Amino acid sequence: HDDLISFTGEEIGVAITGQEEMGLTVIITEGFGTMRMSQSTFDLLKSFEGYQASVNGATQIRAGVLRPETIIPHQEIAEQGSEELSSGMVPGTPVRIIRQPYFGAIGLVKFLPVERQQVESESYVRVLDVELDDGTVVTVPRANVEIIEE
Repeated sequence: HDDLISFTGEEIGVAITGQEEMGLTVIITEGFGTMRMSQSTFDLLKSFEGYQASVNGATQIRAGVLRPETIIPHQEIAEQGSEELSSGMVPGTPVRIIRQPYFGAIGLVKFLPVERQQVESESYVRVLDVELDDGTVVTVPRANVEIIEE
């Protein structure tokens, strides 16, 4: 983080980025710091090694969410979208946990209880059980995960 502040000459917030005029765009995937990059992201980028790419690092977390993107022109025909993805989370869906205490952990949806459960904040929310890569099963609020498109 300190290196980025030194490079840009200003504090970079988490809500909106992309307005910095540096002449260089850096997109940091989930493999930042001690968090490992997802294997599917690595494999996808590796499969296009040597191709030219365009990147847009703008982000906005508030209304009208924007995510950084990498665009790689190629001649390969993409497969149609996954039926499972269009149906939302189901057991077996790969997810990434995006809040502490399991921030950055990747796993598969194991169970989606219908009833709301009380969490540490004492509110009642919909949760899911996620089986992490090491086999551990954790229960987290559904709002604390994002689906990994493969």
